[in-house]
Amino acid sequence: MVKRIAVVGAGISGLSVAFRLQEKLPDADITIVEQASRPGGTAWTLREAGFQVEIGPNGFLDTKESTLQLSRQVGLEKELIQGSEARKNRYLFLGDHLRALPSGFCSFLWTGLLSFRGKFSLLWERFRAQRTETGDESIDAFARRRAGDEAADVFADALVTGIYAGDPKLLSLPACFPKLADMEREYGSVIKGFFAEARKRKEEAEAKGEVYERSDRIWSFSGGMRTLVEALMARLTRPPQFGVAIRGLSKSGGPSRPVWRVHTDGNDGWDADAVVLTCPAHQQATILAELDGELAQSVGAIVYNRVVVVALGFRKSDLPAPLDGFGYIAPQNTRRDVLGVQWCSSVYQGRAPDDCVLVRAMAGGWNRPEIVDWDDDRLLTAVRAELRLAMGIESPPIFHKIIRWDRAIPQYQIGHLDRLSGIDARLATHPGLYLGGNAYRGVALNDCTEQGELLAARIGRFFAPLAA
Repeated sequence: MVKRIAVVGAGISGLSVAFRLQEKLPDADITIVEQASRPGGTAWTLREAGFQVEIGPNGFLDTKESTLQLSRQVGLEKELIQGSEARKNRYLFLGDHLRALPSGFCSFLWTGLLSFRGKFSLLWERFRAQRTETGDESIDAFARRRAGDEAADVFADALVTGIYAGDPKLLSLPACFPKLADMEREYGSVIKGFFAEARKRKEEAEAKGEVYERSDRIWSFSGGMRTLVEALMARLTRPPQFGVAIRGLSKSGGPSRPVWRVHTDGNDGWDADAVVLTCPAHQQATILAELDGELAQSVGAIVYNRVVVVALGFRKSDLPAPLDGFGYIAPQNTRRDVLGVQWCSSVYQGRAPDDCVLVRAMAGGWNRPEIVDWDDDRLLTAVRAELRLAMGIESPPIFHKIIRWDRAIPQYQIGHLDRLSGIDARLATHPGLYLGGNAYRGVALNDCTEQGELLAARIGRFFAPLAA
């Protein structure tokens, strides 16, 4: 029997699922549809006037192997580039000054980001008692309980701002940073957990006769993140159909093996034996509304923030000092007009012409969503004012690009894991229906490619009895 699979969404999640499904089910008939006019979703690169601007993720870490493995499997070994050593230099913008983030124990002892009392409180984390409650906990509450108020206000806020552009008082620690929750549960302390995990990885590497290296390098491609998207597209048996909006799903037949009907905005549609929704949560909720109102409500309750990306190109000669670092974060509790600035051409080669630099400012976020609605002139004026104060850049940019995201990053707020449990319970009543994308179990590119592989494996098991 031909296995008919519909994948809704051609972002990195949908493309990863489709590619892995082709591997596991080479005889399957896979149809991919995308509402937009191009693939990739937020993982896309704009190329203009010699600049390469990422409209979404700037790269990916090798703390997980999923994206690196996928890249090599689609023939991108020679296109992979590592972030420069300068990436280790990271800063916070506090008190109208850039302040270096500590890169080790000695620099931590000398940092002015925390008082002596704040440093002692953070170091005392390893001796604090474990939490006995089993309920959810915000990132802010976790940081204050484990490391103290100063560390929460400075480091936890900066971490959340840099990854989620969200509010640490609202976001769930076990949903957003499950490893930190696991470390406290297993080792009694996050600091103890970090040392224990590092020791374990070192012992595993030595047992294999390998040289142990910390896995915290950042990667991209010489042609930008769209390189991975285009490589996946080139290896699909059937390319996605673009400009196709899905309005709903229905099913018929037996309860254990229903036939799914995918309905488009028009009168068209097609049948499938399995359906995978990888589009954003609000689109998934609309598609699911008539099929299962309870499921649609739970999915639609996953909220997103709003972010605007402002990419600026400058001549190197117009900068007061060379850019030598990853960039800086302005913690959200400072309520500045800019959340942070990435020094893109300092991290990766080829992001700007030889005599220029490229920086990328992010603004908006959970606590300043109104900034996304500012007109271009006001936005550019605000970003330039922040760059002048933080980096001393007085000259106007020779290039700029503005990208607004009305729904940028899913916010895993308190109760997210309970919501996922409810979603999984409802999905169990709909065999052959799968939900993916970054709204559920990780917002990073690595999470999307990892979940794509896991989803494909689940779908393969779903079809396994038919092949027996």
